[in-house]
Amino acid sequence: MRRLAATTLALALLLAGCAGTSKSDSSPTPTETPAVAAATSSPADVTALASVQVAGDAGAQPKFTFTQPFTVTAITSKLITPGTGAKLMDGQILSLHYYAVNGTDGTDLGTSYGAAPVALTMGDANNGDQMNSALTGQNVGARILFGVPGAESTELMLIEIVGAKSVPDRAEGDAVAPVAGLPTVTLAADGTPTLTPATGAAPTALVTQPLIKGTGAAVTDGQTITVNYTGWLWDGTKFDSSWGGSKFTTALTKGSIIPGWVQGLVGQTVGSQVLLVIPPDLAYGADAKGKIPANSTLTFVVDILDAS
Repeated sequence: MRRLAATTLALALLLAGCAGTSKSDSSPTPTETPAVAAATSSPADVTALASVQVAGDAGAQPKFTFTQPFTVTAITSKLITPGTGAKLMDGQILSLHYYAVNGTDGTDLGTSYGAAPVALTMGDANNGDQMNSALTGQNVGARILFGVPGAESTELMLIEIVGAKSVPDRAEGDAVAPVAGLPTVTLAADGTPTLTPATGAAPTALVTQPLIKGTGAAVTDGQTITVNYTGWLWDGTKFDSSWGGSKFTTALTKGSIIPGWVQGLVGQTVGSQVLLVIPPDLAYGADAKGKIPANSTLTFVVDILDAS
C-alpha cells in the first residue's frame, strides 16, 4: 500500500484498506497494517498550520504556500473550506481526494486528484481521533488541511470530501442452501454470525461458499469494499470481528488484504454473505499473528455491503 506517513491519519487515508488492527483484540484484521498512536497538537502547532496558505478551486488539486521547513509536533488540522453538501454521519462511506507535500522542501508526496477518490468510513476508530474529530460536524465539500509529523519530516496534506453514502449493516438477498462438510453459520437477529465448526481435516484449497446471494454488482479486483466480517480458526475459535464496532473498508488487492480474501471475494456480488475457508498459504502462512497460530486455516463470514 502507498503510505503518506506512518501515522494514524495517513494510514486512514491511503488508498483503501488502510484501517489498522482489530478493534476488539490484538489479532489482526485481514489487513497487515498496524495503527499508530498519536500525540495532541500544541498551540504552536495550531499557529504553524494557520500560517499555511491554500489556493485552488474545489475539485482541483490545491497549491500550498508556506515557510520551509514546516514542522508540527503532532497531527494538527484546520478547516480550509466549509462544505455546502449534506452533513456527514457516522458509518457513512466517504469519498475523499487528497494531496500531500513534504514540509521540508515542498515536494509532492502523492495525490488522488485526477484519479479515483479514496474511501474512508466516517467515525471508524481506526481513523484516529484527529481524523474523526476533524470530520465531525462537516458537510460534503469540506476541505481540511492537516500537518502530519513523521520520522524524517512533517507532511502537509489536504483532504476534500467529495461524497458520502450510507450502506446497510448486513447482507441482503436470497439464502443459499448450506453445503455439507463446511462449518455451519447461524445469524443473530441483527445479522451477527456465529460458527459451528466442521469436523475432520481442514481443506487444503480455498473454499468460497455464498450463504446469501446479493443482487448488487459483482466485486472486481482492485475495488474498495466495505464489509462486516468475523474470523475463526478452523476449530471454531474466534479471533476477530467487525460486528459491534465499525464496518471494515479495504482495497481488494494483494498487499492490502490477505490473498484468500482477494481470490474469494472477487466475483461475488454486493449484498452477499460469503463463507471463506482460507488455507495457510493464502492467509498468514508460517507466521503467527496475535491469536492466530502459525500455519492456521482461517474461516471468515463476510457480508459485502458496498464496493466502489
